[in-house]
Amino acid sequence: MAEEPIEEEAQRVFDALDAAEAMADPLARARVIGRLLKDQAERNKRFTEYRRQVVMELRAQVPPVPYRKIASELGVSLGTVQDIERGAAKWSSRPKPAAE
Repeated sequence: MAEEPIEEEAQRVFDALDAAEAMADPLARARVIGRLLKDQAERNKRFTEYRRQVVMELRAQVPPVPYRKIASELGVSLGTVQDIERGAAKWSSRPKPAAE
């Protein structure tokens, strides 16, 4: 993967968020943060689905791309990739081990 353009794009987003957080006018800063929070809640659903699609496509290949390789490419843990494939959205939705 081309890591540099990805990092540059991510850094631009982080810089914009930092600029919003550093706004001098508290009221303007609160309005911007409120707008960001609302937008991000909606965006998270799409982002989660984009990532899930990639994981599912890689696992559907013959042979399937190994979990560890996917985790490395996405910059997430092995467990996160397994959770994504299983459809578990959060830690809290992971199946609990059976009590002995």
